[in-house]
Order: sequence, then structure tokens, then C-alpha cells
Amino acid sequence: MRRNWKKLLAGLIVLVLVVAFFVPLPYYVTRPGSADKLDPLVSVEGYSSNGKGVFRLVTIAMGQANIYSYLAAKVLPYQELEKESDVRGENETDEEYNVRQLSLMNQSKNNAIQVAYKAAGKSVKVEYRGVYVLSVMPDAPAAKYLAAGDLITAIDGKSFASSAEFIKYVRSKKVGDKVEVSYKHEDKSEKASIELIDIDKKGTSGIGISLVDDQKLVTDPKIKIDSDKIGGPSAGLMFTLEIYNHFGDTDWTKGRNIAGTGTIDVEGNVGRIGGIDQKIVAADRADAEIFFAPDDTVTAELKKVEPGAVSNYEEAVKTAKAIDSKMKVVPVKTFQDALDYLKTVKAK
Repeated sequence: MRRNWKKLLAGLIVLVLVVAFFVPLPYYVTRPGSADKLDPLVSVEGYSSNGKGVFRLVTIAMGQANIYSYLAAKVLPYQELEKESDVRGENETDEEYNVRQLSLMNQSKNNAIQVAYKAAGKSVKVEYRGVYVLSVMPDAPAAKYLAAGDLITAIDGKSFASSAEFIKYVRSKKVGDKVEVSYKHEDKSEKASIELIDIDKKGTSGIGISLVDDQKLVTDPKIKIDSDKIGGPSAGLMFTLEIYNHFGDTDWTKGRNIAGTGTIDVEGNVGRIGGIDQKIVAADRADAEIFFAPDDTVTAELKKVEPGAVSNYEEAVKTAKAIDSKMKVVPVKTFQDALDYLKTVKAK
């Protein structure tokens, strides 16, 4: 009888351990990800990359925490815990989060193409296609019809040249008015009469969605970037460098292994990103020789949220020193800063 009791206890312990593995906690664990070569992801019609070396984008790996990964993140270096509420917006579903991340990547990619093509003197034009739905307020009338990933092409039969014009038109209406929304859901054209709501409790009328412009670039030569599995905007700078390296006779890699991170806007400005320390670790593991880090200004607003915040560049230098990396960490505020530095690098 006693032996049976011990077997039962052992079985219960095993069951608890197994269940604990599958029960998610309200946290995400982030850790150093990969440092992927960009050349296989970018193809420009009629042009091949000039690079004898490589440009790399750097990623952060992220997953829902269970009890084991939670405890591991507490003790392992360069693993961080993020509250679920800090990663996803209020009431944001997994689908909406994924749509938002892919949309950020798409915008970053479009910005990179525009900056690189203009710098190379190539033709690039922007066509506005409509409003891309990132999320829908769950209690809004629009939730009956619209979903993350839908494309709104017109309101009351009117098309717009930007999301700003779209918003201005909707806000010219009153709360309670109905508008006819033309949209595409899974490539199927639909229409719906949707009541406008008070989106901020101040009488501001709206459909009840978060949105972003959906733009199509028309380029000469044509370009294709395979980034379907990459989310977020932080690869903008490195995509710009890789695209630009297809044009002209200069090998901007200088035959070296170059990684980096940073958002890019249409003016070529490089912006702050999260997880710079983890990206330094990932780049070092890939034997990168040079790492471009955003030399951003730490604002008073950021200081209020993160009193100990420093620039991406300062954090990158600190991390590289801590892991005894031989990488040269280079501060950049613009795409041109990166080019100016590469002009000084001796080719291998």
C-alpha cells in the first residue's frame, strides 16, 4: 500500500511538472535572436549585390513564458521578461499583434526602398491604396464587419490620398452617423454601413479602429524583399544599406561582416529600437566586425518612463564591452552617417 502511495505521488509530481510546461504566464521572454544575411532577402531586377562581405539584420527571439522559461529568464544573462500588457495593446489579440508587427516591417521596408533609391538616383513613386486596419475596438459597431488586416479603400464612395484625409473626413461627421465603408477582406471586396462612435469620450467621431497607410511603391528597377517572416521596424537601416549596395560600383560592405539596427524614415533618419543589448549579443555570435547603433537623443518623456534610459549607442557600447566583443560599435543618426563611416573603412 505504501509503495502504491509513493507511485501515485511520483505520478502527480510528474503531471504537475508537465502541466506547468504548457500553462502560459502573462509574460513574454525575449533573448538574443539571429543575425541574418540580407543579400538573400533582397533582389533588384537587373542588378546584383556588390557585396563581397555581408550586411545583416539582427533579431530578438520572443515567446510566451511558462514557469520554466520565466525562472530561466530571471537568472540567465541577456534574457528579459516583458509583461504581456506591455507587449500587446489593450484588448489586442494575437492576430492583431502579428498584423501590427508585419505592418511596421512593411512601412520600414518601404521607407528603406525610398531612401536607397533616391540616394542612388533611381525612380520610386508612392501609390496610396487605402487604410490598413491594425485593430478594431471590440465593442464598436465596426467589429461586426472589420478585422485586423482588412484594407479600407473608400468611405461613402470617396477615396483618399492619405490616412490624414481619411481621418479628417470621418471626423467631419457626428457620433451616431453612419458611413458606408468599402473594404477588402481576404482579397474579397465588401461594403458595410457602420455607425460612428465617440472614440475618446470627448465627442470625437471615429470608426473605432487603429490604422496605418497602405502604400504601394512603384520602382524602376523593380525590387522584391522577402520579409514575410520578420516583424517590426528595426531592420530599416540595414535594408537601406543592402538595397543601396546593389547600385553603382562601390562595395559598401568593404568585404566585411556588418550588422546593425535602427528604424528608418523617408528622410533617412535612424531611430531608436528596443533590445539593443540582445542584438549586440546576437551580432557578436555571428562574428560581426562592425555594428551600426542608433545614436538617438534620450527625451525627457522617455526619462520619465525609464529613469535610467541611455541612448541605443551607449547601451550597445556597454554591452559589447561586457561580453568582451571585438566588434566596432558605430553611432549613426542618419543613413548618410553609415555611408560616411563606410567610406573610411579599408576594404579587405
